[in-house]
Amino acid sequence: MSERPLGPLDGVRVLDLTSVVMGPLATRMLGDLGADVIRVENPGGDILRHYEPARSPGMSAFAISMNRNKRSVVLDLKTDAGLRAIHDLIATADVFVTTMRRSALERLGLDDAGVRSIRPDVIYCVANGYGSNGPSADKAAYDDVIQAASGVSDLFTFSGGEPQLMPSIIADKVCGLHIVPAITAALYRHAMTGEGDSIEIPMAEVMASFNLVEHLGGLTFEPPIGPFSYARVTTPNRRPRRTSDGWVVILPYSTQNWRDFFGFVDRPELIDDVRFADQRSRVTNSDTLYGMLDDLVAGFSTAELLDLCDAHSIPAAAVMSLEHIADDPHFAAVDLLHEDTHPTEGPYRVTRDPIRFASRGDDQGLPTRHAPRLGEHTAEVLAEVGWSRDDIATLNNG
Repeated sequence: MSERPLGPLDGVRVLDLTSVVMGPLATRMLGDLGADVIRVENPGGDILRHYEPARSPGMSAFAISMNRNKRSVVLDLKTDAGLRAIHDLIATADVFVTTMRRSALERLGLDDAGVRSIRPDVIYCVANGYGSNGPSADKAAYDDVIQAASGVSDLFTFSGGEPQLMPSIIADKVCGLHIVPAITAALYRHAMTGEGDSIEIPMAEVMASFNLVEHLGGLTFEPPIGPFSYARVTTPNRRPRRTSDGWVVILPYSTQNWRDFFGFVDRPELIDDVRFADQRSRVTNSDTLYGMLDDLVAGFSTAELLDLCDAHSIPAAAVMSLEHIADDPHFAAVDLLHEDTHPTEGPYRVTRDPIRFASRGDDQGLPTRHAPRLGEHTAEVLAEVGWSRDDIATLNNG
């Protein structure tokens, strides 16, 4: 790849002992921001390396996506040599981030105290299913389980359905997004004070807090002064609308939005309807208001409706199929799905990091390192921390 542009985290070394999606997504973002991310995997590699689809073993679509802008090191932490190697890497790391369970970290001497005994000013970040001060602290947890435990699955019951799992690994991704600002904030503190920090990212708590942003509602107050949840988003009538040739989501939001909308759908009598006169009355009457939208938009084509909404600054969008995002004029113009060529896996598509910094130029957001094969950089990285060629060969052979 071309010469690596400077990123905001250039010069920061991240030791990545994470697995599956939550942690690897977070460390990928740190790598996208310029950090030197060293991903340490066991000799078999992370389980997601072996998912389909894949062109070759260990290089699944997940691996291509999650491991860009990282270097791959293989260590067997059950061996003395593997532990010695990880200790030498810790000594050079600014950040240590892991999703290993606390009991395993303690057995390996890689808990907070153990890592800090090697690098006192390290930023130590552990992301697990549950917080360490609760009874579920060391329970196994994956995205589906956390969706249930945090109330995500129950959201579907608000609109009359049964509990479900979202067709997205939303807990992994939301919690991964929490890891990044926590680490960058700790890096800022380190720059100001020279001190490290210990960070805990508990998935269940993160997702429960995420869900309660709007749904705590009247229970915010003691005693409660209104119902739990937010009526506008829990009505079963909040959904995409069928037009004459497709589907659209339309969201008149302000009072003027609704007045303009009632005007161009030829229902002027609704403009002065007291049920819809202001934000409070519209939320109170969400079921009725949203229940009317199907009939109000059914006679329009998608293009006609979007043109009218754009003309009146009413938020609206056609329903996009995920597999066709690359064909959308906006996403195509910003090169969201960028085509590249991997040195061993051939042509592939990669999502550009959507965050843009004016200081980084036109090529920002693109991988500066292709996703590595398992253990591709073991010798390179260990040589940087003083391992001899013979010691590295012994480690690899072991």
